[in-house]
Amino acid sequence: MTSEAEARQVVVAGVDGSAESVAALGWAVRHGKATGATVRAVHAWHYPAAAGVVPPVGVTPEPVEAQVEQRLRDDLEKAVDRVCTDPSDARPEIRLHYGHPADALIAESHDASLLVVGHRGHRAITGMLVGSVAFQCISSASCPVVVVRGA
Repeated sequence: MTSEAEARQVVVAGVDGSAESVAALGWAVRHGKATGATVRAVHAWHYPAAAGVVPPVGVTPEPVEAQVEQRLRDDLEKAVDRVCTDPSDARPEIRLHYGHPADALIAESHDASLLVVGHRGHRAITGMLVGSVAFQCISSASCPVVVVRGA
């Protein structure tokens, strides 16, 4: 007999709007369609470090925070629209997290059967094959991780 968690597979895709993250979302949607898994598109955000050593939480006026979150939700919906072109595609769940992307995705991995992230490759270090968020997810996620490399 399987538990409810085993019966309900959840594939989490980290989406930040980059082409690589949209490719990762597309991979996750195709995988979800093939396996019957629920797909969850997750976008994490936080104020830049220039705002202080610790990102300010609850300091921003509520209307500003609501506008930022609505814009991010709209951007995430556009990414979903780009990969879910077939009307038969199940649309992913959408989640926004305040905090560092790696922390948010690792937290999401606790309830996931698979975590899918894109590779942005901003690092100029020779031999670095994955970005820092992808590397942190590979190192610390509670489920298998797929890294989708850009074209």
